[in-house]
Parts: sequence; C-alpha cells; structure tokens
Amino acid sequence: MSLFRRKTRPGVQRTGSSEDTEHLAGFLRSRSGVEAYVEPRTSVTDTTIVLVAADGEWTRRRVNGPQGAATFAKKHGVPLYDAAVVGYPQRMREWNRRQQDR
Repeated sequence: MSLFRRKTRPGVQRTGSSEDTEHLAGFLRSRSGVEAYVEPRTSVTDTTIVLVAADGEWTRRRVNGPQGAATFAKKHGVPLYDAAVVGYPQRMREWNRRQQDR
C-alpha cells in the first residue's frame, strides 16, 4: 500500500493547494531575506514559485498560475521576479553546491 495517494486523474496537472501555500508561508516565517521567483507552467508542471532565503536555501511549490504567485508575494510582502527573465540568484546555486559537499 502506497503512502501517497493520487488525488487527480493521470495526465491532469495538479494546481497549487492550501498545503502548498502553507508550506511557502512557513518557509517565509522561518527565514530572512526571502525573494520569490515565479516559474512558468510547462507541459509537466503547473506554475510554480521558488522562494530563496538570504543564505540561498530555497523551496518550490505549485501556485495557481502567475496571478496566484503575484497574490502570494504581495500578501507576504516579498519581491517577485520572473525566473525565465532574470534567472536565479547566485546564492541559490552556492547553497546547492554546499549541500552536495556534505
């Protein structure tokens, strides 16, 4: 028996949920200097938002489209960037590298 249950039909993209939003809000509450990067929808994944803390630690969750990302960022007072335009901050890559070296 699987611990994870599929909540949608196969081939149907899952949109952002309240669990996703709560995870993102929790990340914001527990870290400083957080910025948000919206990632466009792809053929595999719906629109996502990546939160990057001042030290480079990051998290990614689905949101309900670009407007959902904008609403989340505005509500929580964090700057929002388009990842497809500006890319990701260097501190995020450095954090990833440090995690690999562990």
